Amino acid sequence: MIMKENGIDCFKCKYFYVTWDQRFPKGCKAFQFKTAKLPSIEVLRASGNPCLRFEKKART
Repeated sequence: MIMKENGIDCFKCKYFYVTWDQRFPKGCKAFQFKTAKLPSIEVLRASGNPCLRFEKKART
């Protein structure tokens, strides 16, 4: 399990996706942005709060 400094694992979030952009390979559909770091880290850095849009992926 990959837990980052804010305790949110983007890889388990239904809004997380991998992009084709080599400079920004990770994305968040909830906030509609791409980033080089995990989206939850960028959300924490920008807002000072942990990501409030995290929703666990449904198991299929």
